[in-house]
Amino acid sequence: MGRDKCDNLAMLVEKNAPLQQYNTFGIMARAMNLVRVRSPQDIPDFLAQPPLGASRQVVVLGGGSNVVITGDVEPTVFKMEIMGKRLVEETDKHYIIEVGAGEVWHEVVAWSLAQGYPGLENLALIPGTAGAAPVQNIGAYGVELQDRFDSLDAIDLSNGQHFSLQAAQCAFGYRDSVFKHAPAETMPLTMIARATGVAEPRGMGLAGRAVITHVRLRLAKDWKPELGYLDLARK
Repeated sequence: MGRDKCDNLAMLVEKNAPLQQYNTFGIMARAMNLVRVRSPQDIPDFLAQPPLGASRQVVVLGGGSNVVITGDVEPTVFKMEIMGKRLVEETDKHYIIEVGAGEVWHEVVAWSLAQGYPGLENLALIPGTAGAAPVQNIGAYGVELQDRFDSLDAIDLSNGQHFSLQAAQCAFGYRDSVFKHAPAETMPLTMIARATGVAEPRGMGLAGRAVITHVRLRLAKDWKPELGYLDLARK
């Protein structure tokens, strides 16, 4: 396996990289080009590099827990390794924490509780990374990500621009979000980011068009356990 450092870039581009360890089914396959994304700036920097960046055809890989790889992957694979967990704001009623897209989701839950930021208990042990959590609107035992969501940062793959989305702009549904739907039109993502809401969210699909880099969660200080789920109520 060959490894090439891009000039002046922090990212590592791996050629013919094995993917077996990066998917929970352990499927044997290879990525023709795998980019380890360790900083949000790695993505626009890579997109600006010919010839790989010019194609804009990428596959985003987090924890590989919701992926079935059927063969070698020709589009460039972005292996999300943006790390970091921090409190970005504290109000009278909430803690707002920010986590990198490459963080293991369960470790985010465990860290938040260890720091005294309650609210994610029901979402423990869900496999995958933090960056994938909004895509799937993960949920368990009566709590969904949208119930704790504040905002996210992402990058437009068409031009490398950074943008942010609030909850309404993510069009969350049951195991669903704007990131799971193909674009129906070519509306610039900066226009979506400026919108106060999404009247026609399915027409603004971002699947294959954006990469999430950071997720922020809003956790209430006035915490009450969510015990309404039937199995929890029985316990």
